[in-house]
Amino acid sequence: MEDYLKSIYYLQNKTDERVRTSVLAEYIDVEQSSVTSMMKKLAERDLVQYEPYQGVTLTETGVPIALEIIRHHRLLERYLTDHLEYDWAEVHDEADRLEHHISSQFADRIAEQLEDTTVDPHGDPIPTADLDVSGEKDGDTLANHQVGDRVQIERVSDRDPDLLRYLSEHGIQPGTVVEVVETTSFGMVTVDPESRDEPVALPEEVVRSVSTRSLT
Repeated sequence: MEDYLKSIYYLQNKTDERVRTSVLAEYIDVEQSSVTSMMKKLAERDLVQYEPYQGVTLTETGVPIALEIIRHHRLLERYLTDHLEYDWAEVHDEADRLEHHISSQFADRIAEQLEDTTVDPHGDPIPTADLDVSGEKDGDTLANHQVGDRVQIERVSDRDPDLLRYLSEHGIQPGTVVEVVETTSFGMVTVDPESRDEPVALPEEVVRSVSTRSLT
């Protein structure tokens, strides 16, 4: 149930619209019939508002449960990378396994160890102990920028380990400043990171997964 609530929260924040069960099924990688069955159970517990063929949204009761799990997940990701030397491409699946089995008190202890770090290794904001979260919505992606734009990488999707490894190999992570030096009609974007001596060509599926903040 927690996985479903967390996923609905993510998808709901991307569009500000009701989440269709077909989209949720694809996101979680389960059969749509399983999603429909779970939505009915969650609706009975007043955790979601669900209307067949109209989609689903979290209720005021469901939102804090989703945020608590997201807090656990992102704190675990940060702790695993900072203190246990996990690669940022490894931590998503590990945190998925652990997030349901730690208490709020344990999460608070992790936050203390991290000196209340505000973002996870991929740039996603970590909800506070009061479940306040800011900067949750993605900004522009690299795909939205033109030649000559200078931007800072803010967030990277953590769902694809291969994507994260590819970016690591090319010195691109949250905080990296790059200049767009070339774009193509088929979505390829070439950027010049300040931390490297040569430009990096990034395919379309990569540039659409990288959120940025404009500097110029």
